[in-house]
Amino acid sequence: MSPFARIASIPVASAAAVGLVFGVVVAPPASAEPCTGAAAEAQPPSAPNASATPALPGVSGPPIGHRPRKANDSAPLPNLGKLSRSILNSFLPQSGRVQQQAGVVPPAPPPPPVPDAAPIAAPAPPAPAPGPAPAPPPGPPPGTTLVGWVTGPHSPNDTIKRFAITGTDLGIMWDNGDPVNNQVLMAFGDTLGYCSVKGRQWRYNTMFRTNDRSLAQTIAIPNGVVNNKYSGSPLWAPALSKQIVNSVKFARSETGIIPTSGISIGTTQYMSFMSIRSWDSPGQWTTNFSAIAVSPDNGEHWGVYPQSVRPASPDATPRVPYVPGGEKFQVGAFLKPGDGYLYSYGTPSGRSGSAFVSRVPQNLVPELSRYEYWDGGTWVPQNPGAAQPVIPGPVGEMSVQYNTHLKQFLALYCNGNNDVVARTAPAPQGPWSPERLLVASSDFPGGIYAPYLHPWSTGKEIYYTLSLWSDYNVMLMKTVLP
Repeated sequence: MSPFARIASIPVASAAAVGLVFGVVVAPPASAEPCTGAAAEAQPPSAPNASATPALPGVSGPPIGHRPRKANDSAPLPNLGKLSRSILNSFLPQSGRVQQQAGVVPPAPPPPPVPDAAPIAAPAPPAPAPGPAPAPPPGPPPGTTLVGWVTGPHSPNDTIKRFAITGTDLGIMWDNGDPVNNQVLMAFGDTLGYCSVKGRQWRYNTMFRTNDRSLAQTIAIPNGVVNNKYSGSPLWAPALSKQIVNSVKFARSETGIIPTSGISIGTTQYMSFMSIRSWDSPGQWTTNFSAIAVSPDNGEHWGVYPQSVRPASPDATPRVPYVPGGEKFQVGAFLKPGDGYLYSYGTPSGRSGSAFVSRVPQNLVPELSRYEYWDGGTWVPQNPGAAQPVIPGPVGEMSVQYNTHLKQFLALYCNGNNDVVARTAPAPQGPWSPERLLVASSDFPGGIYAPYLHPWSTGKEIYYTLSLWSDYNVMLMKTVLP
């Protein structure tokens, strides 16, 4: 049987126990706009990853809503190395909540004189007081560097031949929570394969796994192996990454199933995603709903919790009632700070809205009825309509984690100028600092979006993925904080 005729799912007994819904993949083909550049020049091998992938309804080209405004589709590729612009201001909060400690030990006071009742010689001169200890060697100066390409024709990962990926975006990262096989999982959005294959091997989403800690040239991805839950990617066939979350058919019209965040609770993986009704214009899209998918096997198979579906409007889906305020939580960002709660940030469809925050006990992640919402002063149970902005818009795709160097929570996103900016806060709900510039959009005329923090870089040097629209691929960035 062809690998595409099977439904990638959790075993039936497990599915029944947790009440999951699984999507169905239908038969090919689909047509789309022609590829360009190096992606178009890549020729598929005779086997095994040149098969057509299942057709996806409504797919006719790259997701235009993800295109940043004013992006130059013909911009040349950026050069690797440090960017021309540096961080504009310090990460020290205005109130001085975070105090940077000097790396110098103060001199000790001189010892008190000791009387000598019977000196027999002239006393030796007192020893000089110890001077300051030498300062530690300076680290790299603050600033941002383009480290390398994670995906596409320019990546050392060779994602074309190894995974049939010529173009994709996002690269959302989280720790899988497995103490024996500790990995970072990476979720991608709309994914293109070989351009000459019928339907261009389009997939709504794909996934990588990695245990790379050096991040010297990129995030190194090991080879994928079919049905191996720790290999470099879940595969349909050798060297062909599969679509990991399929449609659950809750919406009348659907043109995408796009991951927005991921987290592990124990070794169970949770991923929020949005069901796309339409890609409208640069920076704008309309969702049917957001929901949470779960995987018990390190991202190899996924199911969707029906009770986690948040319709974006009263007419979004006939299967689930609309709850006012659900539209505030269409694009998600998970945070697990260690207090027993999972925090879930949300923004409305597109990139023009503000950011809101909710929380839920970690053992109740799919249960929307158990969520609490920050109203600016307290946590309000069960009422997303009560949520008030914690970060004013416009806020693009965001990621949040605790930073041990700043001793603050750190949020990254693209603002209204399409610059990558950061904010810090002493608590998940804030108050959040003013924006600090990390990457200027002028450094990437091709259009940047979706900065996602690497879960293993939480100190002075942070790594994050960043999507470049003009190449439709994912880069690895590094910022040295002040």
